[in-house]
Amino acid sequence: QVQLVESGGGSVQTGGSLRLSCAASGGIWSRSCVAWFRQSPGKEREGVAAIDRDGSTTYVESAQDRFTISQDDAKDTVYLVMNNLKPEDTAMYYCAADPGYCTRTKLRSRDYFRYWGQGTQVTVPS
Repeated sequence: QVQLVESGGGSVQTGGSLRLSCAASGGIWSRSCVAWFRQSPGKEREGVAAIDRDGSTTYVESAQDRFTISQDDAKDTVYLVMNNLKPEDTAMYYCAADPGYCTRTKLRSRDYFRYWGQGTQVTVPS
């Protein structure tokens, strides 16, 4: 059974940083694209960044300058480091995984991802 467990969210002041973690289990690690999405109240869930098992990364344009996705193969864990956080980054952040390679098309819609975690809340007060 595939499981994705996020952690690392919290409340941080504008300009601060956070590192989110997504621990994967259930046999999906070696053959999947793992991505981070986020969803603010009243908005659609949007892709942020994704990483292939070979370490190749894909970002949405708005995340390229401040966010970094990485992975630790020994721990089956994907990280999202977020720097210079802004109030508009406030959202529930979700880890998602799907067999196959990451593409920009995949990041455009949650419908391309089969497995999801429960999310971790990030709050940047204005």
